[in-house]
Amino acid sequence: MPADTPPLTVAISSRALFDLDASNAVYEQEGLEAYRLYQIAHEDRALEQGEAFHFVEKLLNINELLGKHRVEVILLSRNSADTGLRIFNSIKAYDLPITRAAFCGGESPYRYIRAFGCTLFLSTQADDVSHALEHGVAAATLLGGSASPGAGSGRDLRLAFDGDSVLFSDEAEQVYQASGLDAFARNETVAANRPLEGGPFKAFLAALHALQREFSEEDCPIRTALVTARSAPAHERVIRTLRAWDIRLDESLFLGGMDKTEFLRAFGADVFFDDQSQHCERASPHLTAGHVPHGIVNAPARTDEGDA
Repeated sequence: MPADTPPLTVAISSRALFDLDASNAVYEQEGLEAYRLYQIAHEDRALEQGEAFHFVEKLLNINELLGKHRVEVILLSRNSADTGLRIFNSIKAYDLPITRAAFCGGESPYRYIRAFGCTLFLSTQADDVSHALEHGVAAATLLGGSASPGAGSGRDLRLAFDGDSVLFSDEAEQVYQASGLDAFARNETVAANRPLEGGPFKAFLAALHALQREFSEEDCPIRTALVTARSAPAHERVIRTLRAWDIRLDESLFLGGMDKTEFLRAFGADVFFDDQSQHCERASPHLTAGHVPHGIVNAPARTDEGDA
């Protein structure tokens, strides 16, 4: 890979990286000044790990394994620099090589995602995630946590993705929502040789695949999986789409509508990205799930003209 290739850059919110629930409770119950004083009083006490901590830790370890700067994590926070000192102290306490940050003093930090050149944004703030997606950046609202059974186990970074509306566009999902499963299957059979358009996570998956290629197959610390409700005959279009993109997924699970949770646990996913909130909520007690509010299933409900 050329030496001037920019690193894969991921933006992470402070509440996704660390557990700020206790601090946030002070803010909600007592106000901003009490929150500021609380953070200053505790700024030398490291925060507990948050939903995305193990993902970030494993991602940054890729630099150590390659011996070069191929991954960067940017901290984006609604805190001020004053209250954010505790966050940077926590980063230092955990020995995380994160050096760049934007502290936005209560405002949304999503507007700095493109300036930092980020490919992915992870947050616990759904509004910030939606704004990032609207501006063409892969983003997800995290559910679950580092205390989930099996979270962070193993040395490999294992990421699982839904297909339609995440890796792929929601073109096929629109057919399913409008006309049902039989129409969806017929449509995908007819269009089997026509690649799907890319979804919001296509660029992130491509960047992961580029990183994988820098390792031998035996030593690669990144493993990816497609976990989709599709089944035969709708599988063929997905396989041909990935071939057309020249992107390889390590595992592909075509579940035909089965619950995804046990399959995600068997895969050992560090994070699972899906556009349907119910799939994320089912998985979140066991692993970190990222809801991607994109596509037709996340579109605002429309009311007919003249409705009250």
